[in-house]
Amino acid sequence: MDLLNTTGPDPVHTTCPYCGVGCGVMAYSDGGTPVAGDKDHPANKGRLCVKGASLHETTGQEDGRLLFPIVRGRRSEWEQALDEVAYAIQDSVKTHGPQSVAFYLSGQLLTEDYYVANKLAKGFIRTPHVDTNSRLCMSSAVAAHKRAFGADVVPGCYEDLELADLLVLAGSNAAWAHPVLYQRMKASARDGRRVVVIDPRRTATSELADLHLALRPGTDTVLFNGLLSWLADHGGLDQAYIDAHCQGFDNALASARAAAPSVESVAEQCDLAPEDVETFYAWFAQTPRTVTGFSQGINQSIAGTDKGNAIINSHLATGRVGKPGAGPFSLTGQPNAMGGREVGGLANTLAAHMDYDSPGARSRVADFWGTGAVADGPGYKAVDMFEAVHRGDIRVIWIMGTNPAVSLPDSARVREALARCPTVIVSDCVAHTDTTDLADILLPAAGWGEKDGTVTNSERRISRQRCFLPLPAEVKPDWWIMSSVAGKL
Repeated sequence: MDLLNTTGPDPVHTTCPYCGVGCGVMAYSDGGTPVAGDKDHPANKGRLCVKGASLHETTGQEDGRLLFPIVRGRRSEWEQALDEVAYAIQDSVKTHGPQSVAFYLSGQLLTEDYYVANKLAKGFIRTPHVDTNSRLCMSSAVAAHKRAFGADVVPGCYEDLELADLLVLAGSNAAWAHPVLYQRMKASARDGRRVVVIDPRRTATSELADLHLALRPGTDTVLFNGLLSWLADHGGLDQAYIDAHCQGFDNALASARAAAPSVESVAEQCDLAPEDVETFYAWFAQTPRTVTGFSQGINQSIAGTDKGNAIINSHLATGRVGKPGAGPFSLTGQPNAMGGREVGGLANTLAAHMDYDSPGARSRVADFWGTGAVADGPGYKAVDMFEAVHRGDIRVIWIMGTNPAVSLPDSARVREALARCPTVIVSDCVAHTDTTDLADILLPAAGWGEKDGTVTNSERRISRQRCFLPLPAEVKPDWWIMSSVAGKL
C-alpha cells in the first residue's frame, strides 16, 4: 500500500499507537490525509493493517475531545486545576501519609510520560502505588521473564519470526491481534518451514498452520511440560548449554515429569490425539531454529506465569535463546507496554528494570533523581489498587489515558470505588468515558499526533512518536501536566 501524497506537505515519520508491533507510519500536518506505512521502519517495512491505514480518521480535534480542565463539574483555568491537584495530593499525604495517593497509568502513554509519573510518585511524593493497565495483559509474561532470565527482557526480534524453520504460536491469534507480524510470518513461508498453532479455537491464524493443536483450554503448561520430559527422554537436550547457562534444571525436569510423564498422559489431559502431540514434540526436537510466539491466550490465565515459564524452559533446555530464528517471543498487546516497564511503570519495580529489593537499587535511583529517598517497597498492583480505593486506604487516585471503569475486572466494583474516593483525577483526551464521568478533576491531555516522545515495541525497539498536529484549545502533554503539578508541590 502506498498512499503518499507527493504533492502536499512533507510527511512526518512517527509510530502507530494501536498495538505492540510498533509500526512506522508517515502522517501529515492536515490530519486528514491518509497515512502511509513507512517503508524504512524495520518493524513493518511499509506494511499497515486496517487500523493503521485508518489512523487519519482518528485525528479529529473537536468531536468528543476534552479541550479544557474541568474541576468538580465546572470549566477551569489551568492554574486553578493544577492548584486543586497539588492541594489534594498535599492534603492527603499530610493527613493520611504518602501511600494514600496512587497513579494508574496506561500503555498509551509515551515512555517520557511514564518516567515523569514514576519519578513524581515514587521519588518525591514517595508513594509506591504506581501501576498500569499493561498489568492486565503483560504481568504474567513479565513475571515469567524475570523468573527465567532475572529481568523483564524479550530475547528475540521480529526477524526471528521469519528466520525460524519451526514457528510455534501459542495463545496468539496474530492474524487479528498483530496483523503486520502475521503478514511477515505468512510472507516468509518456504519449503521446509513449519507452523504449529496451539489454540482451542480455529482462528484466522490457524490458516497458517501445518499442525493445529486445539488443546483443552488452560492445559498449555501440561503440553510444554510434556515437551520438556519428551526432550529429556529422546536426546533432545543441549546439555552443554544447560551446564553453562542454566540453574535449577533438575528440579524443573522433575516437576515437568510429575505433571506430564508421557505423551499419552499429555494427550489425555489436553484432549489431543497422541500422534499429534508426538508430531509436535518431534518437530521441536528436530528443528534448531524454533521460535515460540505467545500472547494473551497464555498470559491472561490464573497460571499465566507458569505457562510462560514452561515455554521458556523448553527453549533454555535446547539452547534456543538469543540465536537467529530461535527463542521464546512474548507478543505485547499495547503500543508502549514495554516502554512503561523499562522506566518503572509497575508497582513492583523501579526505573531501568530494577527491583526494590535489588542491592543498592533504591539509593541509586534516589541519587540519580536528586531526592532523599524513594518509596520504601512495592505498591498495590492494578486490581489491588482499586480495592484499596474501595476501602478508603487510597484517597487520591490519578488515572491517565485509560478507562478502568470498563477495562478492569469487576467493573461495577471499580466504579463504586471511584465514586467513594475523595479525589479522582483523570488525564485524558476524551471528554466522556465511564471513568471521566466519575472524575472530580479532568485534565485535557494530548492525543496521538499531538505529542512527541518514544515508545518501545514487542521486540524492544525504541521508536519515535512525533507530533504533526497542533495542541487544540487548552490541551497539554501528560509530562507537562505532571511536571506542572510537581512544581506546585
